[in-house]
Amino acid sequence: MTPHPTATPAYPDIKPPVTSIGLIGWIRANLFNSWFNSILTLLVLAGLFKTVPPMVKWAFIDSLWTSTSAECHADGGACWSIITANIRFILFGFYPPDQQWRPLSAMILLVVMLLITRNRRWWHRALAWAWVAALTAMWLLMRGGFIGLQFVESTQWGGMPLTLILAIFGLTAAYPLGVVLALGRQSRMPAIKSLCVIYIELIRGVPLISLLFMSSVIFPLFLPEGITVNKIIRAQAAIILFTAAYIAEVVRGGLQAIPKGQFEAADSLGLNYFQTMRLVVLPQALKIVIPPTVSILISAFKDTSLVVIIALYDILKTTQSTLSNPKWMGFSTEAYIFLAAVYFLCCFFMSNWSRQLEKDLST
Repeated sequence: MTPHPTATPAYPDIKPPVTSIGLIGWIRANLFNSWFNSILTLLVLAGLFKTVPPMVKWAFIDSLWTSTSAECHADGGACWSIITANIRFILFGFYPPDQQWRPLSAMILLVVMLLITRNRRWWHRALAWAWVAALTAMWLLMRGGFIGLQFVESTQWGGMPLTLILAIFGLTAAYPLGVVLALGRQSRMPAIKSLCVIYIELIRGVPLISLLFMSSVIFPLFLPEGITVNKIIRAQAAIILFTAAYIAEVVRGGLQAIPKGQFEAADSLGLNYFQTMRLVVLPQALKIVIPPTVSILISAFKDTSLVVIIALYDILKTTQSTLSNPKWMGFSTEAYIFLAAVYFLCCFFMSNWSRQLEKDLST
């Protein structure tokens, strides 16, 4: 039977060229799509070939993990033994060795609470009380002096628990204070607005180091004779006051982004000021400013390392003290790589959490 002359002949499906799809296609489109990009790609590859193999050889192949300091000095590879041999001091500082299970338990409790909080299904009033109980338990575990636990002076606290205490307590208290300051700066009451503006501009105009020095050196001079305030509490207060001023400005930007119609709609429903802010304005404003707020919180977490200038042994100070030991001198690269990895993991967790929260709250 002769096919109809107007019928469309059947052709087999022809796939696109291999050079335009898949890995080869992506490489051509992104790395070799012009002569300039091709040169840059080749230069980067040459640099990676020059640096990556020696780095891998130094960090993994020729490295030592459980050796003595003498063996490390005789070897040309990375001496990760400085971490494994001093891990207890780096993590816990001068905390009594037989009691170091207490700061370890406090850190585990904190991690568990963070993992629970990351799931929005647990966000209800009971979680807030759970956080209060967890932070109180952390403090009591570190301090001791009850139910048979040995009392440990705060001067012996150090390492990772001190860094987490300064960061978590500081960020937990700074955020609501920053929101209050932002609302005060937007207030129609001149006295409240002026006080908030003066506070925010004054705190933002000085570095955190100056506040830490004032809390450690100048503040005790104004106290009556015989009265002292714990150095950790003074440093904590400086971090809270400093971080709250920056959060206030971020939240103020979120408040200004809310359309005026939202306030008018709340007024038409008969809501008072506190109901309007709690139910209508703040939920929208705080959602808008999640990215910059988390950036400030991450920066505040890293700024806790500045407490070394007032002789608080956080994880940075304990690492530096380890390097001052004559046996382990010359291995600062390995020690600071470990320290950078610790800070990176904590900051990455906060950043990843903020992205997930922003996605969940996106409407």
